[in-house]
Amino acid sequence: MHAAAYLEKLNPQQRRAVEHGVSGPDEARKGPLLVIAGAGSGKTNTLAHRVAHLIVNGADPRRILLLTFSRRAAAEMTRRVGRIASHVLGPDAAVLTEGLSWAGTFHGIGARLLRDYAPQIGLDPNFTIHDREDSADQMNLVRHELGFSRTEKRFPTKGTLIAIYSRAVNAELPLEEVVGRFFPWCAGWGAELKAIFGGYVEAKQAQGVLDYDDLLLYWAQMAQEPALAAEMGGRFDHVLVDEYQDTNRLQASILVGLKPEGRGLTVVGDDAQSIYSFRAATVRNILDFPGHFSPRAETIMLEQNYRSTQPILGAANAVIDFASERYAKNLWSERVSSERPVLVSVRDEIEQAGFVASQVLENREAGIALKQQAVLFRASHHSGPLEVELTRRNIPFVKFGGLKFLDSAHVKDVLAVLRFTENPRDRVAGFRVLRLMNGMGPATAGKVLDALATGPLLPTLECYAPPPRVSGDWQDFVALARDLKGGSAGWPGELDRVRQWYEPHLERIHEDAPTRQADLVQLAQIASAYPSRERFLTELTLDPPDATSAEAGRPHLDEDYLILSTIHSAKGQEWKSVFVLNTVDGCIPIDLGAGTRDEIEEERRLLYVAMTRAKDSLSLVVPQRFFVHGQAARGDRHVYAARTRFIPPRILGHFAQAAWPPATPEAPSPAANDTVRIDLSARMRGMWR
Repeated sequence: MHAAAYLEKLNPQQRRAVEHGVSGPDEARKGPLLVIAGAGSGKTNTLAHRVAHLIVNGADPRRILLLTFSRRAAAEMTRRVGRIASHVLGPDAAVLTEGLSWAGTFHGIGARLLRDYAPQIGLDPNFTIHDREDSADQMNLVRHELGFSRTEKRFPTKGTLIAIYSRAVNAELPLEEVVGRFFPWCAGWGAELKAIFGGYVEAKQAQGVLDYDDLLLYWAQMAQEPALAAEMGGRFDHVLVDEYQDTNRLQASILVGLKPEGRGLTVVGDDAQSIYSFRAATVRNILDFPGHFSPRAETIMLEQNYRSTQPILGAANAVIDFASERYAKNLWSERVSSERPVLVSVRDEIEQAGFVASQVLENREAGIALKQQAVLFRASHHSGPLEVELTRRNIPFVKFGGLKFLDSAHVKDVLAVLRFTENPRDRVAGFRVLRLMNGMGPATAGKVLDALATGPLLPTLECYAPPPRVSGDWQDFVALARDLKGGSAGWPGELDRVRQWYEPHLERIHEDAPTRQADLVQLAQIASAYPSRERFLTELTLDPPDATSAEAGRPHLDEDYLILSTIHSAKGQEWKSVFVLNTVDGCIPIDLGAGTRDEIEEERRLLYVAMTRAKDSLSLVVPQRFFVHGQAARGDRHVYAARTRFIPPRILGHFAQAAWPPATPEAPSPAANDTVRIDLSARMRGMWR
């Protein structure tokens, strides 16, 4: 194939983005690039073609850094790059794309770089990584040690503490500002929070542990050191970032530190889909990106949409046009249709559920599978009445946003054993493992961990004399630690050895042990894909799978099912038919998100994201009233709702309007001398519908 033939399927804007700084002698075109990729505009395809084009034109894949927001996205991007490059390079493409080893998440790449530079920055290269729950447990230990679990007034819980700490780190904001803006009920505890956070940092350092936030924080600090930043940046000729609108200030500072002049830097994203401020992401990163460099970064707009019909895009454009600050773009599609998005007026949430269930079944009869339909909502509890109605009608559904695989206690137990033997100073993992043994109390576990803080694992465990009630379990545990430390089982055989030790504890602790054992089988299958225990623990912690214990090892009873999802979880997805629940003020925007201008703007973007998930059909449901329970002053009552402010009267022309259930025409009144007939049988049948 001709060298550029693989670019022929790209539209002109996509091709400009792909060829930027690669084709042509102009040095300015090798500068930073911002690609504003509208919803459904082929963002992933464009980015994959750009990476492939770089490799085809001689770039060393080992010197390309590709940052995504999930490991799966990085793997898929790498596969696409290989397929594209193979059109030109043939079999050689596979070898080259295998060299694309620096493709991963910010946290994953950060972990790798920190291990590389650990001796230079005072870290133990064998550090372990705590997930959010482990970090909260560590925070709680410090909270307890400092005596703040016995305060007269309600003190922030461990979950709140880790949320405050994480927001301050990732947003690069002073603690006082974070507490004042996002956690005002904690404003009276400023000094105590600083003491806890200081103790938390000291505990992590003493134990050789990093949390999620440290992976970015240490990396960002390295990027502020000129010599280290130049060395790290010099390892990569090209740095490409996907979903740049979802980055926080730490991530932006890392990129600027690596590539202060912007040479070889490409970021791709859409300001109109920036909806993760609760994770400290900021839309300012993408809005301000061009101005970080001199000359300014080139900006290319991808506006042709390959997903939705033009009427859906027209309505979505009209909604986002009211944004106070944005990159002006106008999504368009070659997919013509006469079907406008519909604003469906219903009396209340019960009728809303009835409408959605009826329409879903009607769509199914028309040939649209349940999996090709989705119901989206701003908050998880908004779908409650609908879930009841779907169950009543025997319509199978899956709701996204539930318990994650690694949040289940039994999986965390097994991983804790591996982490503890990898790093005996990891106090959270150690406490969890020791407490599994029957009769091992918190005080005894603490003594063991105190001994391990200054001594090696095996001699300390072998010399320790446990209480008699623990002795049987203790000897089994010491034998397990000896096997894991000796490496006799190899990887992933070590995980099977842990499962063998853990199963008696699983059966003692959990009534549903067989279901949980299926999770551990799945964990072993996942482990077999990793070359070592260290890689397994690191990558699994950073990018956990989505299965839940309730579903592990058990196929869905129905091969087809409706999708229920929060709008946040739906980002990046698409369906033929989409229903958006509660398109009213108080829900979109949600009451809690209707404070500052920035919060209102993000709520507007949430509605835009929901609308642009639809390919063929879009229904926005508008309940007229809600039933409010338990108001102390006024009791149970109905409150009336207004259509969301994001769809003002001036843009109603983009929507069709309907009511449900449809009004039935009234029968003519009988004449005075006519006989009135009453069909009681019909009335009785209606009572049971």
